[in-house]
Amino acid sequence: MIAGDVDGLSGIFAEDYVQYDESGNACTKHDVLAKLASGAIRFVSMFSTGRQIAILRDNLAIVHGAEDDMVEQGGERFPVRYGYTDVAMKRDGRWQIVGSQLARPFGKALLTADR
Repeated sequence: MIAGDVDGLSGIFAEDYVQYDESGNACTKHDVLAKLASGAIRFVSMFSTGRQIAILRDNLAIVHGAEDDMVEQGGERFPVRYGYTDVAMKRDGRWQIVGSQLARPFGKALLTADR
């Protein structure tokens, strides 16, 4: 993402990939790659603040994680913090992300591990 390597990312995202942002707006693989290729959005830095991977079957996994990123968009640079859930499938011998849901944190969590 930081390098904006559209060819590399094209292999990571499945052809039927769909990403939903925190407002419920959907972007396809083509949409995401086009934004990166055009420079409409650029990831300056990405810092993973947590990641858990659950392999549900030999060809299906769910990834829960969180990121603190620095993004450039519309001539402005700003920090973005979000959580995500990715669904990955192994197809033709390689893992690809088929879907993502992004969420921006706000306030205190209602459910935590210690409750």
